[in-house]
Amino acid sequence: MCRWPLLLLWGLLPGAAAAAAGGSGRALPHRTLLDSEGKYWLSWGPRGGGLAFRLEVRTAGYVGFGFSPTGAMASADIVVGGVAHGRPYLQDYFTNANRELKKDAQQDYHLEYAMENSTHTIIEFTRELHTCDINDKSITESTVRVIWAYHHEDVGEAGPKYHDSNRGTKSLRLLNPEKTSVLSTAIPYFDLVNQDVPIPNKGTTYWCQMFKIPVFQEKHHVIKVEPVIQRGHESLVHHILLYQCSSSFNDSVLDYGHECYHPNMPDAFLTCETVIFAWAIGGEGFSYPPHVGLSLGTPLDPRYVLLEVHYDNPTYKEGLIDNSGLRLFHTTDIRKYDAGVIEAGLWVSLFHTIPPGMPEFRSEGHCTLECLEEALEAEKPSGIHVFAVLLHAHLAGRGIRLRHFRKGEELRLLAYDDDFDFNFQEFQYLKEEQTILPGDNLITECRYNTKDRARMTWGGLSTRNEMCLSYLLYYPRINLTRCASIPDIMEQLQFIGVKEIYRPVTTWPFIIKSPKQYKNLSFMDAMNKFKWAKKEGLSFNKLVLSLPVNVRCSKTDNAEWSIQGMTALPPHVERPYKAEPLVCGTSSSSSPPRNHPLELLVCFMVLCSLLHSTHLWS
Repeated sequence: MCRWPLLLLWGLLPGAAAAAAGGSGRALPHRTLLDSEGKYWLSWGPRGGGLAFRLEVRTAGYVGFGFSPTGAMASADIVVGGVAHGRPYLQDYFTNANRELKKDAQQDYHLEYAMENSTHTIIEFTRELHTCDINDKSITESTVRVIWAYHHEDVGEAGPKYHDSNRGTKSLRLLNPEKTSVLSTAIPYFDLVNQDVPIPNKGTTYWCQMFKIPVFQEKHHVIKVEPVIQRGHESLVHHILLYQCSSSFNDSVLDYGHECYHPNMPDAFLTCETVIFAWAIGGEGFSYPPHVGLSLGTPLDPRYVLLEVHYDNPTYKEGLIDNSGLRLFHTTDIRKYDAGVIEAGLWVSLFHTIPPGMPEFRSEGHCTLECLEEALEAEKPSGIHVFAVLLHAHLAGRGIRLRHFRKGEELRLLAYDDDFDFNFQEFQYLKEEQTILPGDNLITECRYNTKDRARMTWGGLSTRNEMCLSYLLYYPRINLTRCASIPDIMEQLQFIGVKEIYRPVTTWPFIIKSPKQYKNLSFMDAMNKFKWAKKEGLSFNKLVLSLPVNVRCSKTDNAEWSIQGMTALPPHVERPYKAEPLVCGTSSSSSPPRNHPLELLVCFMVLCSLLHSTHLWS
C-alpha cells in the first residue's frame, strides 16, 4: 500500500549511530560498482514488497542516489543521506525539469542502517516499488537509470552542496537479478577473450573476433557464462555479445579480429547472427536453470562463435590495449534438456523503415502461427518452455515488448523493457517459464524516437540503423532458429507516390522509374526526398502496421521451413503500446548506410517473392 509521510526518529535518538554500527544484519545479493574509481558501490535486493539498497561510498560527507528517466538530473527521484555529528539522516528529494532540487512532501525512503568512519559512509534504506508519489519513479522490470553523487561535506541547513564531478549514471535492471547458483571450484571452464586489441582514440568502437569452440570427445553442457573484464577496464568495456555462427570455416578466420559493421569486415563474420549470450556494463553472469544447459560437442552444436565487444572511450584515451571477453563454465554432468535460441522479430533489412523527426514510431516483427505450427508440430508438439529473453534494438530504440498470443487471445507478456537503453542489454530471466505451443504467435513490438534525425532510419547492422528483435532462450532445443517478418516494401513506396520501378533489378538499392520526381532515384533516395512531417509519419506508421509481411521461418542450417512468403496479419495485433498498470506498494553519420552483399542477396530474395504480387513492376 502507499506509505504517507512519517517522522524518521532514528537520526534523532542519542547513540543511534552507535546502535547501527553492527549493521542491518541482512545480506543483499547484488552488488555493482557505480563509478570508475572504485569509490561508490551499490548493493540491492528484495525486501518485503519493495527493495533494500546499501550505498558504500568513500566520503565522510553526504551520499546521493536516485532514479532518472534519462540518466540526467532533470525530473529525477533522489534520496540523500549520511551521518553528521554521530546522527544518521536520510531525506527524500526530487528535481523538476529545470533540475531544481526540492524536498519531497511524501517521504518514501526508509532508513535501515547508517555508519561512518574516517574514510567511508554506508547507508542502507528501503523503498516500495510503486509509492503513489508523483515525484517518485516506479521501479519495474524495465531498465532503470540510476544516478549517484557524493560530497565531502554533509548536508547543511541550505541543503546539499553541489557535488561537482563526483556524480554519474548507470543503467541496471533491479528486478531481474541473476538466479543464485553455487558452482564447484573445480568445475572446468574455457575463456573467449580478446588478445591485445588496440582501442582507437575515439568514443565508440565495436570489435569482433571469431573463436573456435574447444573440441570435446563427449557432450558437455555450458551451465554458466560470466564476463572477464581486464582490470582497470571496467568502464571501458561497455557490453559484450556472443553470436553462434552457422557455417564451418577454415581456421584462418581465427587469425585476426576486425572492427564490427565495417565495410571491410570479413564475410565469415556475417554468418554469425544468433545471440547466445549478452552482457552489459553493470550486469552479472548468466546461469542456466538447473535442468537446462547449452550443449557443446555434438554435430548439432556451434563450432565457431563471434565475440562482439563494445568499447566506450569518451575521453579519447590513447594507447589502450584490451584483453576482455567471456568465461564459459561447462560440465559432463549432462542436464535433462538442451537449451535453444530463437531469434524473433523484424527481419534485419532496409525494408524496415522509420521516418525522421518522429517522437514515437512503432515497428512490429511477427513470429507467425503458421511458422510455429509447422516447426513445433514436427519437432515438439507439446511445446517449448521459455526461461529468458534478450530484447534488442539500436540507438533510436526507446521500448520493446514481446507479446504472446494463443488462438487470438493475448497472454501475459513474455518480456518487456519500457525504458530501453542500447548501452545496457542482457537476458531477462522470466519469473515463471512460459510455454509456446503449436499455433501460438509472437509479436516483437518496438518504439523508436527519431526527433533528432533529418533522414530516414533503415533496418541494418550499424548502430545508426535499427533492429527490432527478441532472442528467446528455451528448452528443449528444436530445429528453429529464426521466426521473423518484414513488411511489404512496395506498399511503403506507394505511400510516397512511387508508381513503377525498373525491372529486371540489376542494382541495389533498386531504382524508381516513375513518377518524374523520383525517376532514376534509388528507393532509399526517394524515401529521403519525400517531405516527412509528423502527420505523414503517423499515417505511414498506421499503414506499415497493417501491411502484409514476408516471413522467414529458418532452420539451424539456414534452410527454411515450408511456411514463408507474404502473410496477411490477423486484425487483433494492432493494439496501442501502453504501460502495464502499477499497483502502489507492490512488488554517427546521417548518410544512407552501406550494405553488405549478404544483405543485398537477402533483399533480392524478398523482391523475387514480391515480383508477381505488385503492379509496381514494369
